[in-house]
Amino acid sequence: MTQEVDGDARLECRLEEGIFVIRVIPFQRVGRSATELQLEGREVPISNPEKVFFPQRGYTKLDLVRYYLAVAEGALRGAGGRPMALKRYVHGAEGEFFFQKRAPEGRPLWIEVAELKFPSGRTAREVVLRDAAQLAWIINLGCIDLHPHPVRAEDLDHPDELRVDLDPVPGVPWAQVREVALLAREVLREHGLTGWPKTSGSRGIHVNVRIERRWTFPSKWWKEERHGVFLDYNQNAKDRTVASAYSVRPTPDARVSTPLFWEEVPSVEPEAFTLKTVPERFARIGDPHAGIEAQPGSLQSLLELSARQKSEGQGDAPWPPHYEKQEGEPPRVQPSKRKTRTSR
Repeated sequence: MTQEVDGDARLECRLEEGIFVIRVIPFQRVGRSATELQLEGREVPISNPEKVFFPQRGYTKLDLVRYYLAVAEGALRGAGGRPMALKRYVHGAEGEFFFQKRAPEGRPLWIEVAELKFPSGRTAREVVLRDAAQLAWIINLGCIDLHPHPVRAEDLDHPDELRVDLDPVPGVPWAQVREVALLAREVLREHGLTGWPKTSGSRGIHVNVRIERRWTFPSKWWKEERHGVFLDYNQNAKDRTVASAYSVRPTPDARVSTPLFWEEVPSVEPEAFTLKTVPERFARIGDPHAGIEAQPGSLQSLLELSARQKSEGQGDAPWPPHYEKQEGEPPRVQPSKRKTRTSR
């Protein structure tokens, strides 16, 4: 027995060896309401291909899929082999989204998953991308940008990517973000690390660093303490994800988080990189991050710096609220809500 459950799938019920089995199966049809792509030897259905995902530019779901196929090598370099949360915009970039940590139950057998354990005690089997077919499959689910964890599926406890997220507070000029990115490059160099910059696709710059898989996760939370360009170190916590390289962002102009050469940073303008322009750039110059895997670095120097600062009396910054209280950590109370003692 089969029954349609929505526009994209059907419910199949059958008796197999005395057991009643229920499966959700994506439609494989081709027509006005769907198209089918042949990728990696597989048939990948794209439902509602003409659905507009970026109303101000008229870009459709199929345009988004074609974009990711054009830059698949770079996108998989940034997000491939890593468990990822699915950020789904089923009504397009201007609609509401939801995060889906757990891989859909009705996924094809060729969609890989890895089970993560979070500080809260929860677990989730998350999607792991390896090829262009899997990439197209998650875009068909309404994923606009890609949000991988900084770990590999084969080693979930030891991150191999340090993420420097430079996020300007309102009113800070873009030129200052570029200056801080260049400063971050020099600081990383001083500690034997190589930074790989990219636009965030929004208002900031990310600098990714490949590191040796030797360390586990134990790594100013309150926004009112942020001034200038905020270095969001909490993006390196175990359950945090960041839009990866070549991710299209849900902005009106379909802006892309684009890998850069360092010589581009002093004059880069983020609005130059969109779903429309990046495929041509990728075809012309390749991926500026093509060599990122060849240079994993050590965190030892940074950890020694942290130990020296601690011995000099500099305490740790507050940890995210869902982590256990850490030794020497200051109060996890928003500064404006902290009780002050008055002398009597």
